[in-house]
Amino acid sequence: MLTQAHVLRSQKHSVGLTSCRNAASSIHPRKVTVKAYVDTDKNWHKQKLKHVVDSQQFNKDALDTVFEEAIKMEMVRPGMPEAEMLHGRIMSTLFYEPSTRTRLSFESAMSRLGGIVLTTESAGEYSSAAKGETLEDTIRTVEGYADCVVIRHSQEGSAKRAAYVASVPIINAGDGPGQHPTQALLDVYTIKREIGRLENFKIGMVGDLANGRTVRSLCMLLSMYKNIKMYFVAPEVVKMRDDIKNMLTAAGISWEEVYDLKEVASDVDVLYQTRIQKERFTNLDDYAKARGKYIIDQGIMNALQKHAVVMHPLPRVDEITVEVDSDPRAAYFRQARNGLYIRMAILKMCLLG
Repeated sequence: MLTQAHVLRSQKHSVGLTSCRNAASSIHPRKVTVKAYVDTDKNWHKQKLKHVVDSQQFNKDALDTVFEEAIKMEMVRPGMPEAEMLHGRIMSTLFYEPSTRTRLSFESAMSRLGGIVLTTESAGEYSSAAKGETLEDTIRTVEGYADCVVIRHSQEGSAKRAAYVASVPIINAGDGPGQHPTQALLDVYTIKREIGRLENFKIGMVGDLANGRTVRSLCMLLSMYKNIKMYFVAPEVVKMRDDIKNMLTAAGISWEEVYDLKEVASDVDVLYQTRIQKERFTNLDDYAKARGKYIIDQGIMNALQKHAVVMHPLPRVDEITVEVDSDPRAAYFRQARNGLYIRMAILKMCLLG
């Protein structure tokens, strides 16, 4: 037999559960319906669900918006209200390939804005992928733990696959020899900060241009700007791929393949060096032919114009000698620092709109 006290306790318990449910749903609501990734929409900054998959997602307005946010991010310091803007938000870094700068800069960016980081390194070896789990299933699982996922994968197109099934932002941190869009964003940002413009300049891209996802993504972004001349300086086995050259031609960008690095250095405003990527070679004889062919040393710096800068996505092996580091035209460590601000801006825009 129920007494009045039992009824009151039951009513209180029911009200308590309802309050908890309401509070839980108001803390962090999330729509779980999957919105398919659309790669033809160039207005990235206006999209509701912002994936960062490739450079083609960004038009000039989107770049300007990201860069404006990055400048604000440079001013963020601990203790400021802006340093807590992502409080309670969670970012997962899912890296199937080694990374130092990209992974740490994303994790630092999230931490500097008050967010939380869930990280895994060597995901292909130590995650369920080693048991045969598909990338799509991994993404569907991890998005239940995090508000955005930063992914690096060995297979070209993997980030796009992830974005097609995800209901949280997917950020491509490099997909094999495909693209590296946030690196391209920070590269363009660095060029603007270093030489003061994004039009009417010459750039020489040097090294592994066939496998270098950074130069591919950079070419795509720079193709939107006027009066840019590109020089491609690469060993025969790692020349720039035809798809990029055809895209540049269609966009009206002048490009030329050159084999004299000193000649190019004397003519450009930006000299963008890259590493010969041994891990991308299936034939080590081809790697031996490519490695060490183009090195930026003091001789190249003597030929470089006084106002020009040297950039590199890092890590380097031996393609820029250490004596170059003290030259004020060596911008690659400033470039790496800019990656922090760009990724802070991207995370803010992905998670807060």
